[in-house]
Amino acid sequence: MRAPQSALPPLALAIGIALFGGTLAASIVGQAREPAVPQGSSAAEGPGEAFDPDAEVEGQGKRGETVETDVRAARPDAGTSAPAAPAAGGFSDQVRLGFTAGDQWEPAIAADRFGHLYVLYAQYGGVPGCDACLSPTQILTTSADGGATWSAPRPIQAPGARGWDSQIAVDPVDGRTVWAAWLEKDKSDIVVGRSDDFGATWDSKVVDDTNAGTDKPILAVRGNDVYVAYVHTQTIWVSATHDRGATWTSTKAQDTGKGKLGWSLPGGGTVTPDGTVVFGWAGYEQNGGAKGPVNLYAGRSTDGGATWTNTLLVTSSSPPDCSADLCGWAFLGPQLALASDDAGTVYGLYNAGPAGMKEAAERVYLTRSTDRGATWSTARDISTAPATRDHAFPAIAASGTSRLRLAWMDNRGGDGSLWNVWSRSSTDGGGTLTPETDISNGGTGLVPYVTASGFEFPFGDYFEVDVDGNGRTHAVFGEGQNYDSPGSIWYTHN
Repeated sequence: MRAPQSALPPLALAIGIALFGGTLAASIVGQAREPAVPQGSSAAEGPGEAFDPDAEVEGQGKRGETVETDVRAARPDAGTSAPAAPAAGGFSDQVRLGFTAGDQWEPAIAADRFGHLYVLYAQYGGVPGCDACLSPTQILTTSADGGATWSAPRPIQAPGARGWDSQIAVDPVDGRTVWAAWLEKDKSDIVVGRSDDFGATWDSKVVDDTNAGTDKPILAVRGNDVYVAYVHTQTIWVSATHDRGATWTSTKAQDTGKGKLGWSLPGGGTVTPDGTVVFGWAGYEQNGGAKGPVNLYAGRSTDGGATWTNTLLVTSSSPPDCSADLCGWAFLGPQLALASDDAGTVYGLYNAGPAGMKEAAERVYLTRSTDRGATWSTARDISTAPATRDHAFPAIAASGTSRLRLAWMDNRGGDGSLWNVWSRSSTDGGGTLTPETDISNGGTGLVPYVTASGFEFPFGDYFEVDVDGNGRTHAVFGEGQNYDSPGSIWYTHN
């Protein structure tokens, strides 16, 4: 375990912004950080280049680090009003959030118990009205009335820093403390911020400075315990605090990229009421093209993140090829999203293809664990889309006891040419599910790549759903023309 990191100064961001048997092989690991540059690699490769599945495509097109003059000069957007949900039930028409100039990528959402909602995303191409802001910048927009109206979008970072891979969560214990995480310094720094005033101001600090490329931070929060999992030198690491962010330690949570664990990407995380923390990740046996099997694991710690046990849930085929849409080799690859309810049951929603095949269409499956992630149920396919359709980007939220909201993207629309966001719910832990609902259908202010029938391609490596204190579901997702640009983020609620 790496020594506690408390001497790092905060970034001082008071910017005024404010079914269901058995398990397969498990391994236990927990050790100190290794050198930033792994054996067999060259320090000259630079941060983020050797181990980022998006490195070959991100920034090669329009969506990159270039600040566009017309985006910076654009008039900053005002707040947004969201349509009400239908009186007969179901979800509201989707509404666009964030800036309307530039590209809005990979949103995260969190709901508190006081009527507030928080959406954090990466703004590419520059920030309207901010000459010092770079691309990408982490942007926050909030609602104080349960999603009816939204604030003007604003940076959560200090000007002059780039920020990737948005995460945001509300502490389920007090129902109001907001935590956020993202990457800075060419993806080599993991930054975590905390707000105690409903997102108005933030106290943020670098919790681990790896001096090498990291990717896919995943945030999990409960009370004083906050965890961020990320991939560093092909391996999953977890940074943790148990004193509300005063000090942090970083621990390797899996064996170095070997065998089935392979080159790993985090996918989801949760902390159960008894303090057990569980993260999901995908292990690519053949990286740099993802032509081999992908193994989905649940990593579990019962000692505050000091040691970890990894359990294999499923082996998937290699990801579908989406190079025609300009994406990286793992973009449509398997992911395991996680949530836990008040009883401590952990639920996993994942996308995977048939083992032994290459680039096969993936389905979406629900599984659960009643022993805090030690063993998992037989998974259940929850989609009714044709077998030839691609499924990706699972999202899950749990509330109360056994109440679930499930969501995913698939391309059943337009005979395979259009994507939609689909959702189902359950009040008995997944035993029975409501019919599928297309929650991305309709809306106003649509752009050319978003129609009433669907959108052309997912815009972001994930999207999120959350449930507020009144049991209402809120979802935010990215819709684009392709992986590169243009793209935007959209919100809906029931």
